[in-house]
Amino acid sequence: MSGPKPLSLELSDHERRVLRGWLRKQTASQALVLRSRIVLACAEGRPNAQVAQDLGISRETVRKWRARFAADRLEGLVDRPRSGAPRRITDEQVEALVARTLDQAQPTGDAQWST
Repeated sequence: MSGPKPLSLELSDHERRVLRGWLRKQTASQALVLRSRIVLACAEGRPNAQVAQDLGISRETVRKWRARFAADRLEGLVDRPRSGAPRRITDEQVEALVARTLDQAQPTGDAQWST
């Protein structure tokens, strides 16, 4: 006996472009890339179990992000604020630092950099 039918996801052209853009963006977090892959796979009509197996994650993870996207669309995929002290550095500052680090020439000596 199968479980309840998963929520059907219909993506607008804009949402599909944004999700695919997050997949290609080198500075996107791995979590956001995974969430984008989950939603794109679910939008193809694939069941949670198949998406989970294809991506090597749990069905519960697929269910969670399918439901969040269905409820809040693209905004549901970004990290929510967490409790604790407020951040001192913005996402834009982190992104700029990562981009600057990756664009630097490799220093001379024994250190090995990888991008």
